[in-house]
Amino acid sequence: MTPDEILQTMYDQTLVGNAPAVLDLTHQALELQMAPSSLLFDSLIPALEEVGARFERGDYFVPEMLIAGRAMAGSMAVLRPLLAETGVQTVGKFVMGTVKGDVHDIGKNLVNIMLEGAGFEVIDLGVQVAPEKFISAIEEHRPDIVGFSAFLTTTMPMFKANLNALVKSGLRDEVIVMVGGAPVTQEYADAVGADGYAADASATVKRAKQLLEQRRALVPA
Repeated sequence: MTPDEILQTMYDQTLVGNAPAVLDLTHQALELQMAPSSLLFDSLIPALEEVGARFERGDYFVPEMLIAGRAMAGSMAVLRPLLAETGVQTVGKFVMGTVKGDVHDIGKNLVNIMLEGAGFEVIDLGVQVAPEKFISAIEEHRPDIVGFSAFLTTTMPMFKANLNALVKSGLRDEVIVMVGGAPVTQEYADAVGADGYAADASATVKRAKQLLEQRRALVPA
């Protein structure tokens, strides 16, 4: 296959979630000395953007998004260290975790995949993440955005506990706070003092980019 054919086929196979094919094409591309950044920006990211668009139109549902995301994740596992070597700039850095008391992570994992597909560097802290662990990760990684995920109504109050911990540690103004999860609403996000909320993975990417642009516009050059 030619490089153009590889890019197109990777795009097509990512859309349908054919992880073995995407991984095989990744290796073929690298054997042809194709740039890792080309695979990311000319094939994988456009494919994930199309997946997001199909989800918004109602043509794709969560299972289709998950299998497409997993197909991309397999390729990214190979490309990530190569991209780091070439110094490819990420859109921004995002620390993500499911709050303390909550072990649900399917939604969070899907959001992570979509964020990574959009060019973010994602640091996933996993589930049952206590406020002090979020604080430690923010101090270590200095992210642009921190995301709190909750699936249970009983764990949603941890959003406020996490935000209080951010204020107490003096980090609140250093990071954009986004919240999400099945029971979460815009009204609840506003009530706890979060900067942003998104109802699904596709919307999270758009909102995260929007919040970053707003934040960077306020910072003098």
